Parts: sequence; structure tokens; C-alpha cells
Amino acid sequence: MALKELAEKLEALGQIGFSFAFIDTPPAITEAIRSVVAQADFVLIPTRPSPHDLRAVGRTVELATEAGRPFAFAVTQAKPNSRLTVQAMAALSAHGVVAPSIVHDRVDYAASMIDGRTVLEIDPRGRSAGEMVELWEFVKTRMNESTKAR
Repeated sequence: MALKELAEKLEALGQIGFSFAFIDTPPAITEAIRSVVAQADFVLIPTRPSPHDLRAVGRTVELATEAGRPFAFAVTQAKPNSRLTVQAMAALSAHGVVAPSIVHDRVDYAASMIDGRTVLEIDPRGRSAGEMVELWEFVKTRMNESTKAR
């Protein structure tokens, strides 16, 4: 699909009853990313708890802010019980809302990609599934809040 068709495709999905469309973009900031952000109702910024990722996230925040789009951070690929994760969450919270659910670096995520299933399909009661459910509840709540504010 060409980027110029995005608005039309999103409209068509809405007309046939879809409530959500998620667009996963590469981390590089380009005009294409700017265009996608401009059409978003909500921007979720996944961020690994590393100094490099924390430095790079500022440009994405600028894009969302320039476009007037609500955004939040999701800490991903975190090591369990890591001090760096807590520090990253504190640093990110100075720039916006941070999802309370931390997506840890677990084997389940890589294993689920082998056959295209999600961690919820592989082990619905597992820790990874719990993280995803908690993250989805956060995102859904934030999206509903941002839609009501418009």
C-alpha cells in the first residue's frame, strides 16, 4: 500500500466496522513517518531502557507534539529487576506518560514469532501474556480518552 492511500484505507476500515488500526513504523524519522503520525489518533512509542534509545526518543516525541497527537511511552525489552529500567521510566516520565506495564525481554516473545502466533495464543496465563493484556488495557484507555477530548 502506498502512503498516499493510508487515509482512504483507514476510512474504509472504519466503514466496515473496524475500531482499531495499528501501524508499526520503523524508528527512523522520515517524512513518511511524519505523515503516519499526523493521521494517528494516538502514538505509542516503544522504548528500550538503554541510553541510546532514550536519546533517540526525543525526535519521535517532537513529531507527535508537532502533529498535536497524544502519545505515551511503553518500555520494552527490559531485563527483569533492572535498575536501568526504573531509571528509564523516570527519565521518560519527564517527557510524557509511561505505560505502567513493562514488556520484559522474555523468550516467549521470540518463540511466538516462529509460527506467527502471539504470546496470548501460546500461553494465555504466562507472564508475557499478562504484560500484553496490561499494555493493551492502558493503550485502549488512553485512546478512548484522546478520542473523547477531540
